Amino acid sequence: MLHLRGYDHRVTLAERKRQLVRDELTEAALKLLAFQGFEETTIDQIVAAAGVSRRTFFRYFRSKEDVIIEFLGHLGTKLHDALASRPAKEPPAVALRHALSIFTATYHEHPEKSIRLARLTLGTPSLLARYLERQTEWRADLTAVLAQRMKLDPATDLRPALTVAVAFAAFDTALSAWVHGDGAENLNDLVDRAFTFAALLGSR
Repeated sequence: MLHLRGYDHRVTLAERKRQLVRDELTEAALKLLAFQGFEETTIDQIVAAAGVSRRTFFRYFRSKEDVIIEFLGHLGTKLHDALASRPAKEPPAVALRHALSIFTATYHEHPEKSIRLARLTLGTPSLLARYLERQTEWRADLTAVLAQRMKLDPATDLRPALTVAVAFAAFDTALSAWVHGDGAENLNDLVDRAFTFAALLGSR
């Protein structure tokens, strides 16, 4: 029994160490990518900033794109949990708007770096393609959550998927405006306005 407890403890420490290395690589990469640009940032620069070897980098990531996409993946998990935890009687669009606050909160925590990363993602074809690919996964996931909340079958009823699609269209439009405006306007205000416009269009 003592041996088993010791083994479990060592595994936990090893996992924590791996996560620490991954976090350090991610932070170093995101900072360099945000302030230098995608093409200008090399893997050698990333590993130097993180204090690890190239071999260590490729143990965790296949490419520079993967660093950003994995970062977005963590946000996607939080997005799922945020929507699932909203009050059951809350209107679908309102629940989605609150869930999307996961993104705006992250952006506002580090506004300068976030706007640079958003501009980088939207302006780099390979990153934009990966972002849209990941967003497709989020939409499918949130559609399933929303359908369950609405007690609808998404295979036969368009409303859950359409509601999620409109929500992301509103968010992406607001994000693009925020980036093009160099963050001059509050992102939450832009998202709220986009959702309001989307609701008005739907009522016509």
